[in-house]
Amino acid sequence: MIIHIVKPGETLYSIAREYGVSVQVLSINNSVTDPQTLAVGQSIAVAIPSVTHTVRAGDTLNSIAAEYGTTLNQLYKSNLLLQGKTDIYEGQTIIVYIEKDPVGSYQLGGYAYPDISEYLLNISLPFMNYLMPFTYGFTLEGELIAPDDESMLRRARVYGTRSVLHLSTLDENQMFSTKNATYILNNPELWETLYDNLLATIQSKGYYALDVDFEFLGKENAPKYVEFIAFLRNKLNPLGYGVIVALAPKVSDDQPGILYEGHDYKALGEAANAVLVMTYEWGYTYGPPLAVSPIPNMRRVLDYAVTRIEPSKIFLGISNYGYDFPLPYVRGESRADSVSTRQAINIAVSTGSEILYDETAMAPYFYYTQDGKPRVVWFEDARSIQAKLELLPVYGLKGALYWNLNRENNQNLTVINSTINRAAASLF
Repeated sequence: MIIHIVKPGETLYSIAREYGVSVQVLSINNSVTDPQTLAVGQSIAVAIPSVTHTVRAGDTLNSIAAEYGTTLNQLYKSNLLLQGKTDIYEGQTIIVYIEKDPVGSYQLGGYAYPDISEYLLNISLPFMNYLMPFTYGFTLEGELIAPDDESMLRRARVYGTRSVLHLSTLDENQMFSTKNATYILNNPELWETLYDNLLATIQSKGYYALDVDFEFLGKENAPKYVEFIAFLRNKLNPLGYGVIVALAPKVSDDQPGILYEGHDYKALGEAANAVLVMTYEWGYTYGPPLAVSPIPNMRRVLDYAVTRIEPSKIFLGISNYGYDFPLPYVRGESRADSVSTRQAINIAVSTGSEILYDETAMAPYFYYTQDGKPRVVWFEDARSIQAKLELLPVYGLKGALYWNLNRENNQNLTVINSTINRAAASLF
């Protein structure tokens, strides 16, 4: 894969000619709205086909996959224009293989809200070992509060993606409830009730594993949280179900703050089958303008994490979104808007902004003016995603989980296809 940085005067047509690839494929792989109009500094991920097939009468995607010794999902991954569907026509060019330089084989997954479009599910799921519908909650009686996950689970089954039940303390205000977490953790007699309801749902809906995400616990809840995770693992593992636990991005055992003190890395790493290290949100809605996931920050968390947890149990958290920040930043007043990669680039194009790249954070950004007021957008592109995926072999990690799949970023999928060989799904 080649990452081309757009220069003044270039169009997607001129870039396609330069590399001898289809402009239609290039457009879809990079979520380009108008091939004639690009932003200076915009990254374009160019996947170079090594083997193609021209559809003959009677061909199906399954027959093409069999002919070349590949899989249906791999054809979907190399042909985003198929949108995860089997419809093809005579004379159509199908990319069978692309030139790859993979960093290794890893497990991948992603979180998604129930309102995710079928299109985004269809193009994303062939890349994913796991899908985590966001989120199951619970009452103080141990009853589950379920999201509308049925359509997501059906789509996941089509692509052989394993669904993981995500359990959190998110309340009706979409905030992580320290109060609810404290109550359930300190009433172990409710654990059996909650477990019974989790198991019934896992079995009835075909979930593969459980992902527990209790945040803002505080130091007082840390020991009980470890006991709770160990309880769930001891119950679920003998039945063939794994347990993942999400961890705040800590850099030391004694890092202060309600978000960090409730997560004992070493103990939770031992209690669960796998962990997600949430290495994102340095740039956030109410914070100063920053990259969401600066590479130096991610590395500091991983440097600490691998001293407390077996690296092969760690999933790296990867941000699949950005923020549009007002300037100047005013603490307690400023509020950034969350944007997808496609939205960010469209803003740059429509305002004639040049996209810059921070070589330290390894993230793209640009400035623009709206209603006479300056703003700055930090987001993810092919370069920043590749930099994050390249951390997997450096630290010997299990894989990566994306927050979240609701944001269109076909460039991310294109980078995955060129960089990662998908390992078989296995939590223990």
